[in-house]
Amino acid sequence: MTAVKARPASAETAYADDFYTWTQEQSARLRAGDLSRLDRENLAEEIESLGKSQFDSLVSFWRIVLLHMLKFDYQPERRSRSWTVSIRTHRNRAADVLEDNPGLKVRLAQALSRAYRDAREEAAAETGLPLGLFPKECPYTWEELLTRSFSADPEDTPD
Repeated sequence: MTAVKARPASAETAYADDFYTWTQEQSARLRAGDLSRLDRENLAEEIESLGKSQFDSLVSFWRIVLLHMLKFDYQPERRSRSWTVSIRTHRNRAADVLEDNPGLKVRLAQALSRAYRDAREEAAAETGLPLGLFPKECPYTWEELLTRSFSADPEDTPD
């Protein structure tokens, strides 16, 4: 059995060689106030990436809401409880992202635009309906996105 060699405490791990260890070393240095040994460029990129991932999460949650709203409206005969549950669940997740990251509110229109672009294409692919049948611009108001209720019963009409 080969023994694993421990890295000397003073050794520095390169960002590209071992991301996990790099993060641990950088956080320890930051906490210790050892600012001169921080990998500032990669730290800055990672911090920016964290913010971008929050925006991407918001877009993803709204994409799923929009996808199921489109399917709900364009395939009423196929309405299901899973669509209504998905809409409700992903509305809540989007609200959580905004609550945790209020700075994203200024980017809501951009998030919605990106989400709708993808939801429209997915709705066409999943329903088999022509892409041109779905409006090029999001047909829903913010009020509808946030509060419209849905029923899985084909006999019911949405509020």
